[in-house]
Amino acid sequence: MSTQQVAADRRALSHRQIEKLVEDRTEMLSLYSRLASSRPLKGNPAAPAMLQTFCQLLVDYAADSHFRLYKYIDEKNERRRAVLQIAETIYPKILDSTDVILDFNDKYDCGEHCEITDSLEEDLSKLGVALANRIELEDKLINILINHPKP
Repeated sequence: MSTQQVAADRRALSHRQIEKLVEDRTEMLSLYSRLASSRPLKGNPAAPAMLQTFCQLLVDYAADSHFRLYKYIDEKNERRRAVLQIAETIYPKILDSTDVILDFNDKYDCGEHCEITDSLEEDLSKLGVALANRIELEDKLINILINHPKP
């Protein structure tokens, strides 16, 4: 296999990974929207199961985004300067949002027997802000990854 073919295969795999990440992210955001619009959550019999499913999608998304976007950079395999520069700028902010995601999950991933408290709505709002910021940053990185070919 030629060097060009290997590079083309790698690009195609990278694009498929990004597409999968965006699909998973969209599914997670859809459930976030359903959960957030189910207010009041306290006393809503569907809320615990929906919250459990959301927590699973949320953690899967956070893990996948690391695997699909940042692992290659973390392992020092990325050589494109534009990608490295933007990754260096946004990665600490992505880690901050990961902390918010994990804190939310630790608090609410308690199965279908969760007690829904008044703080859930406030925590969902805080999470929503973190997700919006994270997605904006991820999209910047995705744009650079897709539109800046290797030298």
